[in-house]
Amino acid sequence: MRLSSGTMETNVTRRALVLGGGGVAGIAWEIGVLAGLAESGIDVTSADMVVGTSAGSVVAAQITSGLSMAELLARQVDPALQCEELVPVLELQTLWAAIGAIMNETKDVNEARRRFGALALSANTVSESARRAVIAGRLPEHKWPQRRLVLPAVDAQTGLPRLFTNDSGVELVDAVAASCAVPGMWPTTTIEGSRYLDGGIRSNENADLAAGFDRVLVLCVMEMPGAAQWRLDLDPQVAALRTFGSRVEVIRADEAAVRAFGTNPLAPSTRTPSAQAGLAQGRAEADRIRSLWM
Repeated sequence: MRLSSGTMETNVTRRALVLGGGGVAGIAWEIGVLAGLAESGIDVTSADMVVGTSAGSVVAAQITSGLSMAELLARQVDPALQCEELVPVLELQTLWAAIGAIMNETKDVNEARRRFGALALSANTVSESARRAVIAGRLPEHKWPQRRLVLPAVDAQTGLPRLFTNDSGVELVDAVAASCAVPGMWPTTTIEGSRYLDGGIRSNENADLAAGFDRVLVLCVMEMPGAAQWRLDLDPQVAALRTFGSRVEVIRADEAAVRAFGTNPLAPSTRTPSAQAGLAQGRAEADRIRSLWM
């Protein structure tokens, strides 16, 4: 916690880990990065708060489940340990076209979110129960951890964001499913009579939710050009955090990781190469992140 002078810190330093969205490839890459940091003696999973959006919500639940990073990495790189995944009905190119149309035709943020909600509610997807079973299979533990988690989602009808946390009274599997409900690709998640879709509709990282924390590490899987037209971009969020006194570092997927993601980061086949790319990047970033975290 920073003192009023802004030049000193007490012995209580609050840390936040922010995990962005990016499909099953993003899950694997983020686990790889965190495992690479852990190998170097930097346990960022000890953060006081973890913000997880879409794929990041899965990673947030996994790293607070009690399994070691080595075990979580093995679940990504070893085909025998990988959980079962579904193939979406909608092709990725079709989804990008729909997103592009909303971005080009809609300048109002709330209207854009409602249009994404309408897209999600009308889409031909797998059943909600089938998708929930996949999410449950991804999580080693279905109970909320003691560590504070913040998992953003968006109400499909109102366009308003909702932050699911340990004290929301919602099952962890449902909160993760809601944050991962890519509109058009996966069904919305029904919670307390409302339908929710991917938290990435608000922001792919939602790094602004780490306001007030002294040290913030952000993992950014992918960035979409023009995103500021309909959701919060990462760079302005990071700038705002720094303005108000937070030390922030961002690890963005490098060229090797982007190659591993391929043309479809939702494809289960991307998990092994994406995790391996993340592991290498985590090792390479260790010195920079050590100065932030430790």
